Amino acid sequence: MQKIHLLLLLLAGWLAPALATAQLYDVRPGEVNYNKKARPALKVQVDGRATDVREFLQDWMKSSYNVKFKTGGVLGMGKSDVLMAKQTPASTVSGKLVDLYATIVAPSDSVSEVMIFGGFDDNTFFDPSSTKTEYEALRAMTQNFAGAVRLKAYRDMIAEAEKKLKATEKEKERLEKEQAALKSNTEANLARIEELKKKNIENLVQARADSAAQIKNKVLLDDSRLRLQRRRDRLSALDRKN
Repeated sequence: MQKIHLLLLLLAGWLAPALATAQLYDVRPGEVNYNKKARPALKVQVDGRATDVREFLQDWMKSSYNVKFKTGGVLGMGKSDVLMAKQTPASTVSGKLVDLYATIVAPSDSVSEVMIFGGFDDNTFFDPSSTKTEYEALRAMTQNFAGAVRLKAYRDMIAEAEKKLKATEKEKERLEKEQAALKSNTEANLARIEELKKKNIENLVQARADSAAQIKNKVLLDDSRLRLQRRRDRLSALDRKN
């Protein structure tokens, strides 16, 4: 239960910025400047870095619609690459061959804005009035992409939260092991200290006993030396008489 709670807290840290931005994953009409002209487009802001979202969009379009985006062209006067699929079949949009385009920019480090637009050729781009059916099909395509990239973003957030959770649990285990080792070492040191204190007391008692024995030994030694000297003196006196 505690593990689930911690995972939810970590995940909440990732989801909070997304929830705070109401326009995320909301497909809206917009315009993109392509070949120096404003083109009607469908735009949606999603979680993720622009490079990651760009790669996911290419893979998703290929797997979902068999549309193979390639890099080419420029946006207006800038140097930003546009993803494009020229004269490609896209039955969900039209029975005819169509040109599809996509741009990805980064309003922030963690949010990307995707703009999808298209047309029959370089002169006829889809718009909500003259080509309403194709334009609404692009809206549905963009909405489908928004749902797919949203699931991916949430899966990535969960994976990152699980990764952080595992790292946190690993650190918790490390700290617990370190704490147990320190406690054991402290207890061993305290036991050793008590043993040394006991040994010091025993040494002190022995030192006092040895000191008393040394005094007694000195008295005995002096007495033995005196007795020996007296005997030597008597022996010398006897030798002189003889």
